[in-house]
This record gives sequence, C-alpha cells and structure tokens, in this order.
Amino acid sequence: MSNIQKLKSIWSLFVLSLVSVVSFAQETGGADIDVNINKGGEWYQQTWVWIVGGALFVLLLVAILRGGSRKAE
Repeated sequence: MSNIQKLKSIWSLFVLSLVSVVSFAQETGGADIDVNINKGGEWYQQTWVWIVGGALFVLLLVAILRGGSRKAE
C-alpha cells in the first residue's frame, strides 16, 4: 500500500467512527413516543385556517394578476 492509500484508509476509519459515535449519541435508550392527538390548540394549528388562508391568497393573486393586465381606455 502506498502512503496515500494508508492515509485514505485511516481518514475513512476516523470519519466512520465519528459518524457512529454521533449516531449513538442520538439514542435515548428506549422508545419513548408521546403522540398527542388533541384537536384543539392554537388557531394557526387548525386545518381550516390554512385552507381559508390559501384560498384567500389564490384569490388575491388572481385579482392582482388580472388587474395588472387591463389597458387604460
């Protein structure tokens, strides 16, 4: 093996070891999953608010684009 190949092997081993250590640091030691299906909450978390807001945005965008294409008579 040449010196460059040895250096690449050592560097690869170092990087893979670092990735392994970081991934093990992410572990919490168990599956502690808390799923909250609360239908209440803040107003911006409501689905209907996003639908109405999106519809208003589209209508406003169409109005602006159509109004800008009118020619002055």
